Amino acid sequence: MDLLRKLYRAIKVIAHFSYGAVELAIKQPKTRATRAAWLSHFCARLARSMNISLDVEGPVPMQNAVISNHLTYVDIVLHAAARPCVFVSKIELRSTPLLGWMSLMSGTVYVARGFGGSAAKAAEGMAKGLRDGLPVVFFPEGTTGVGDEPTLPFRSGLIAQTLEADVPIIAAFISYELSPRDVASGKTLRNDVHWGPQSLPAHIWNFLGLHELKATIRFAESPIAFSKEAIEHRKIAAVEAQEAVVALKEASQLV
Repeated sequence: MDLLRKLYRAIKVIAHFSYGAVELAIKQPKTRATRAAWLSHFCARLARSMNISLDVEGPVPMQNAVISNHLTYVDIVLHAAARPCVFVSKIELRSTPLLGWMSLMSGTVYVARGFGGSAAKAAEGMAKGLRDGLPVVFFPEGTTGVGDEPTLPFRSGLIAQTLEADVPIIAAFISYELSPRDVASGKTLRNDVHWGPQSLPAHIWNFLGLHELKATIRFAESPIAFSKEAIEHRKIAAVEAQEAVVALKEASQLV
């Protein structure tokens, strides 16, 4: 039964991506706003097809920059499903078959980590999204964690660029909860939801075996109040940004 469920859900995902690609090719959205709107609708449909439910806590940011922890590629689907937005992604995504084209057509801003000027170019793309009145979402960890720690250390580049542009930064924290049926069958968040050292095909295969998944995105009530030292030193800004994201996890545990 587990194999049949995985195959069935794999066919559904392929069908949704195929339909989405055809839809995108036909509509050819021209503006960043219409591209973000298309992505939001597509991701909402995809989440429903995978039996992923989403709860949102706090005011949903409709503008400015949004930073979040990063556990899996599903984070992107759910942040987009919450409302239209623009993502900042690694340049490697652009060369990925189909996904690269779809991300480009949906308005993604790319950054090549480790290359001079890449953060500045990303900041320029982010500024375009902000001028269009869209929230710009990025993941300062730069990679996905497995949940052993609330977050991995934050990279400072994009945070510093955002602060230099005097754009408010709003913290978000995303978490997942397995269904009782999946827990009883031995599924775990670490192995079947969070994407760590596994290869992408292996992780997707595990994920397809889930019956359902509940996700929660908690948004901060207000932008991060950075200290004077953080404004002047990017490394301090990265630490304060990480603390703001982790604080949302701790606050949710107290509710």
